[in-house]
Amino acid sequence: MLYLLLSLLFIGLLTALLTSISRQKDDAVVLPTDAACDTCSGVNAKCEQECMLEAAVGDIEYYDDEELDRFREKAADQYDESEVDEFAQILHTMRQEDVAGWCRSLTLRGINLPNELKDETLMLINDAGSR
Repeated sequence: MLYLLLSLLFIGLLTALLTSISRQKDDAVVLPTDAACDTCSGVNAKCEQECMLEAAVGDIEYYDDEELDRFREKAADQYDESEVDEFAQILHTMRQEDVAGWCRSLTLRGINLPNELKDETLMLINDAGSR
């Protein structure tokens, strides 16, 4: 939890710094568009960082999963079987290319993915990136 808060604080400070720099320069800092973030496969850390930065300053995208907000700040190893099934149902009904964005959304909302689904989720993200 502390790492998440520190990460969000760092992103906020970085955003303020970039905004300040862009106002001092004639050329503005250009953040990637949503379309560019859709192509992040999880392999390129720079792409993921830029997309997380963009997402942190914009609206959080929901994947028809607002009910998961009740799991905010719950540890990844503390889910019971029915709660894991709830995450799995959402994961298995979304398009494979949306999985990375869904994970970013969960992270920005402070929701930990259950440990039981992490390997499968990573495989789906890697498969979508290799296409």
